[in-house]
Amino acid sequence: MTAANQIRVFQTAEHACGYWPQRRARDIVLDPDSRALPTVYPSALAQGFRRSGGHVYRPQCAACMACVPVRIAVPQFRPNRSQRRCARRNADLQTELLPPERSPELFDLYRRYLASRHPHGGMDDPRPQDFDSFLQASWSPTRFIGLRLQGRLLAVAVTDQLPNGLSAVYTFFDPEHTARSLGTLSVMRQIEWARELGLPHVYLGFWLQGHPKMDYKKQFAGLEQLRNGDWQPFSA
Repeated sequence: MTAANQIRVFQTAEHACGYWPQRRARDIVLDPDSRALPTVYPSALAQGFRRSGGHVYRPQCAACMACVPVRIAVPQFRPNRSQRRCARRNADLQTELLPPERSPELFDLYRRYLASRHPHGGMDDPRPQDFDSFLQASWSPTRFIGLRLQGRLLAVAVTDQLPNGLSAVYTFFDPEHTARSLGTLSVMRQIEWARELGLPHVYLGFWLQGHPKMDYKKQFAGLEQLRNGDWQPFSA
């Protein structure tokens, strides 16, 4: 970040970890009220930060370094056998760019996804304002990538389009179609879009060793990890 784009950084109080509930977590957060936030967001992303709603943050926990920022180097990506099967299985789906805003159709899909994936976890009965505050920010360059089957919306990949790459913010999909591996497919569609735009990376947020919801990330060829301030080829 240049001097012209300086921004205040805050540290949160300790709170329950969203990945390992038995652990305590702490984040550093860029000033959400700063006018410089849209300008510094791309460089912050390259330094391991992540967007959630209007907050750009990075874990900084006292006793844990489990969260490893990862990204896919688009030119190096080649689908493996499982990913090729996933693509063939979903050849009947159409991809479209949707307005980055809540609609009854999107909110219904989001609500059903959370009820299936996070039952009784506090996220399974979202309000419309929960959708907005989690996925949207007035300043962010967000796009919604929709996947449809004969007109029916099956998945939405919330994606930030930045000069240095795409950031996969969040994906939600129809719980009745888990056999389609729509999460994996969404990442492949994001890679395709990044390639069309000439962007070098797709940022996938954090990888945590041993976390069952994170294993899929290490299956992507071209994966890189941020270690000690440098991006390097991924190694578990």
